[in-house]
Amino acid sequence: MTTLKMSILGLARIAIVIVTYNSAAVLAECLGALPEGSRGVNLTNVVVADNASQDESVRIAKGAGAEIVQTGRNAGYAAAINAGVASLDLSELDAVLVLNPDCKMHPGALAVLAGTLGVPGRGIAVPRLTKPDGTLQPSLRRAPTVHGAFAEAVIGGTLSGRIGAFGEVITDPRRYEQPGTFAWATGAAMLLDTEAIRALGPWDESFLLYSEETEYALRAADLGWSLWYEPEAVIEHVGGESGTNPMLAALLIVNKVRLFRRRRGRIASLAYYLSIVLGQSVRALAGSRTARAALAALLLPSRRIQELPQ
Repeated sequence: MTTLKMSILGLARIAIVIVTYNSAAVLAECLGALPEGSRGVNLTNVVVADNASQDESVRIAKGAGAEIVQTGRNAGYAAAINAGVASLDLSELDAVLVLNPDCKMHPGALAVLAGTLGVPGRGIAVPRLTKPDGTLQPSLRRAPTVHGAFAEAVIGGTLSGRIGAFGEVITDPRRYEQPGTFAWATGAAMLLDTEAIRALGPWDESFLLYSEETEYALRAADLGWSLWYEPEAVIEHVGGESGTNPMLAALLIVNKVRLFRRRRGRIASLAYYLSIVLGQSVRALAGSRTARAALAALLLPSRRIQELPQ
């Protein structure tokens, strides 16, 4: 594994791939922040990979000078990333930033991230994510485990995320003050080394939405590529729709279980599934609409969501 290469001007050569699906409400602000956010790097391409948006997303992207890649359908996040990356000449790039359209880069964030990929073996770099009000958005994750899922079911995600190696979501704010290596992170903003991209191959398109970034980061670790968190690089992220939309919440939970089953044995997978069911049952009994939807999707396979509405 080689260190991040640099252009003749000494600047990292980076392309950005933004996935859109009816993203007009946030896309203009995302694109408008790119010039300052990419200060200090050689930004070679801005590609908007569009999943057949029915709003003004494509018009906004074209107006900002972005390159448009159309998937022709709501193909999902991973498929759109693959389409966007496929449109690039990786031999002319050092890294590719995968970015959600509801993200806004702070000035110089991309250069800070690019600098962290200069260490051999680092294949993915992620920033500190903040909410629009400037507060921390917990984005770092531990690898999925049975004991972690059970802890979240019994004492809740926020508390378990603060205790040792229990909860999957790292909720202790102190952990976000220092850079370091983590199992995976929210896929809203991920800088990918091009050598790692070639080694890993495409993102797994069987995950329409959610768990695709988990699978990619864990697969990277399997092949010796680490994920590095850099708090000095800051990106604002709106996010949060899976916390209020029952359909998306169900898709998130079902995909967590699917991914675990692919990577672990039958007994561990059953224990993980039962722990997730327990957690969603507790939340459903407490009145959570999203948990009720997730529980139904877990217990009734015929009702599982295969595809988001077009």
